[in-house]
Amino acid sequence: MKKWIIGAIVGGILTFAWQTLSWTVLDLHRNGQQYTPKQDSILQYLSSQFPESGDYFLPTYPVGASQEEMNKLMETSKGKPWAKISYHTAWDGNMTANILRGLLVNIIMVAMMVWVLMKMGNPSFSTILISCLFVGLIGFQNFPYASYIWYQGGGIRADLLDALLQWGLCGIWLGWWLNRK
Repeated sequence: MKKWIIGAIVGGILTFAWQTLSWTVLDLHRNGQQYTPKQDSILQYLSSQFPESGDYFLPTYPVGASQEEMNKLMETSKGKPWAKISYHTAWDGNMTANILRGLLVNIIMVAMMVWVLMKMGNPSFSTILISCLFVGLIGFQNFPYASYIWYQGGGIRADLLDALLQWGLCGIWLGWWLNRK
């Protein structure tokens, strides 16, 4: 139990630390959050167009549209601009709550990984490291990359780097910790 708890806490801190460095000091995700000097006027315009917070895809068809209407929209949209917008009516800059939630999620995710690793019996350092890297790659392919296939958002390379490095760090730690006598 001690190995599981300490492994999860330290592994969670390591993955969280990498995420913090990636998004702040190293600024690897800048490509996915590009700046425009027109941001104030764009936000003012969007606030007059969207009734509530939500994710919007433009162009799209209304709920209940017929297959014919959907096909027509697809055809007339070819070669034209499109946008995927996450719009929020108010900024909530509660960094403390977000940091604590992020850290807790990382600890829980590593705790699940430790549980799987401990069910393997006595995995070697390399088995633990490779297993952690596979989990990172599975997570990357499941969401950021699967979304990128359709929407080509910025920052996909940073997402891949995050998956490999945070789970690599975690794998090195767990490979050492779980094999310690």
